[in-house]
Amino acid sequence: MLARQTAIYFASNIFSAIFGFLNVVVFTRMFAMDAYGHYVLGFAFAVLFATLLSTALKLSILRHQARGDEDVRALILAGAMLGLVLVPVGFVAALAAGLSAAVAGAAVVLAYVIALFDTSLEMLRAQQKALHFMRGTVYRALFVSVFGIGVAFLGSSGLLLLGSTALAVLAAVLMVWRMAWGGAKPQFDRAKLKELFVSGLPVTLSMSLLALSSVLDRFVLVHFAGAAAGGQFGASLDLVRQGLIIPAISVASAFVPATVQALARGGEAEARAHLNKYLEILLATALPACVGLALVSPLVADFVLGPDFRAVAHQAMPILSIAVIFQILTQQYLHTSFLLSNRNLFYFANTGSIIVFNLLAAIFLMPLLGIMGAVWGRLATEIFGFLNALVLSRYAFALPVFNGAVMRIAGAAALMALVVFALLSPLKAMGPLALLIIIPAGMAVYAAAVWLLDIGEARKYVNWSRIFPKRGVSAGEGHGL
Repeated sequence: MLARQTAIYFASNIFSAIFGFLNVVVFTRMFAMDAYGHYVLGFAFAVLFATLLSTALKLSILRHQARGDEDVRALILAGAMLGLVLVPVGFVAALAAGLSAAVAGAAVVLAYVIALFDTSLEMLRAQQKALHFMRGTVYRALFVSVFGIGVAFLGSSGLLLLGSTALAVLAAVLMVWRMAWGGAKPQFDRAKLKELFVSGLPVTLSMSLLALSSVLDRFVLVHFAGAAAGGQFGASLDLVRQGLIIPAISVASAFVPATVQALARGGEAEARAHLNKYLEILLATALPACVGLALVSPLVADFVLGPDFRAVAHQAMPILSIAVIFQILTQQYLHTSFLLSNRNLFYFANTGSIIVFNLLAAIFLMPLLGIMGAVWGRLATEIFGFLNALVLSRYAFALPVFNGAVMRIAGAAALMALVVFALLSPLKAMGPLALLIIIPAGMAVYAAAVWLLDIGEARKYVNWSRIFPKRGVSAGEGHGL
């Protein structure tokens, strides 16, 4: 069941990532660096504000709907409607962040529809409607790409791109609404709504701070170096994240709700058994992807990004790829400790310290190094956040961290990296076409290592007798027919 759901979430998010790459290809070629920089800032603020609007709602869904102890759809819809009260506050905050009035308005509208979409997907995930979750992700990816490419032919304004993205996400919300919410109508139960928001406040503040930490360096960089620098940095960072974080989120989408259920059903022992498998699958998915992209990122940048964005990407993407390893381990794994122990204040402690560290690193490094100051600051921040969360998790729900599986995965990734590095030099003259050889070769070597080391019980799921049947034995003979 978990393997099937993980595969569905992974496939849907891979589809989304492919269209995300398409968006970067088109947008960095059709929009100037300044215009793309304004879009990057507007979208970053929208994601931040959407986190503030939706975190408490999604947490309530995970705690109640996923466990099956209460149907909270009507209550969540009421909470979503109350989020409209915060829209004017978001607009003022966007203006204070340096966005123009028009861009601020578009960013706030985009934030609200993102919150609706994310909450709808969380409801589908809690009800284990993985196929409908996939459809929602596909709808959003298609609509954002089609609408965005459409407005690119109408004008080169970052405002137009933000507006088209808001319309695209709204269309995706409408497509999944019935399956997520059924016939539920908002239920304004004052006591329950108060409990929902009060209990979710620490996590909301923490996740909002975490979102702020993930975008703060863009705003600081624009302050020191201008919108064009923000666009260049944003293009590199978004390209790395599109390819690396989505697979990790796919794994978490299947394992985290199942771990919550395991804790409720079988106690800590059963939950830790799930966590051991979760860590193994998460690392086996994320580590080779991060290391591989770090090695081939200059070729990827030349293939995906527009000419004005490539020079920065050559320097930034390898470092950002390594930073994402620590980000994945912090957000997709170590934070599970706080969820399982209901230590909501630990989210706040971790993310609060991260944002302070990030701000100090940005202020210190960016005036000296410009865009690369933002890059090195991001790496330092993610390492600090990982170590901080690791210490806090020891006082919450102690998670398995280092075991034999981790060492096997590291060994398999190292072997893959050696092969990729050996191929880069002789194939470099081919340019991005070299990826057609390097990527399959790296995947093949890693897959072989996974099989030999039995990572994720790979041997259990591969039946070689079916793949390579013995000669002279027909399919009917094999089944006794």
